[in-house]
Amino acid sequence: MAEQKRHMDVPQERFLESPLPKTPCSQLESNQKVYVMANVRTHKGITPQFGERTWVDDSAVVIGDVQMGEDCSVWPMTVIRGDMHKIRIGDRCSIQDGSVLHITHASDYNPGGWPLILGDDVTVGHKALLHGCTIGSRVLVGMGCTVMDGAVVEDEVIIGAGTLVPPGKRLESGYLYVGTPCKQARALSDKEKTFFKYTAANYVKLKDEYLNPSE
Repeated sequence: MAEQKRHMDVPQERFLESPLPKTPCSQLESNQKVYVMANVRTHKGITPQFGERTWVDDSAVVIGDVQMGEDCSVWPMTVIRGDMHKIRIGDRCSIQDGSVLHITHASDYNPGGWPLILGDDVTVGHKALLHGCTIGSRVLVGMGCTVMDGAVVEDEVIIGAGTLVPPGKRLESGYLYVGTPCKQARALSDKEKTFFKYTAANYVKLKDEYLNPSE
């Protein structure tokens, strides 16, 4: 995803309307205060940024160098932690309940570290773990999957529920992968390929109901 995508600095209006406790944060002028929700946290001076119409549940936690595109959703009990490297998430991505997204820090063992990168229209199923990997666009990460450091998932891939993608593994576009460790199961059908944008759009519609509960 291009780094130049439009983002909105937090706090956004939707966070200000939340009933959770709010912590005052000093800004440029001593008499000016804004409020940042406790679940969206600055780390080392870097605050997460969100595209237009992106929604984060009050029980999710987003920390540090995280940028999300437009129309994304972060569901209950999810953790997105960009504390030792960057996390970049494209448009219309849904990160579902209980998922953990983290990075690989730079060290003597891995001088560059591994950021976490997601393209557009990515659906991350419940309780998935994504760690320092790169996920292309139009990808379905099944419930309970683990995708490890340095792995690359190309565009239009389905990762079956409970699958383990080992460090450095590359998943080729257009296939279903299953197993622990994962194996290429079969080519995706044309109908399955249309599902990526369908499920992404469905979660855009659902998060809009949370953003605008009175409508």
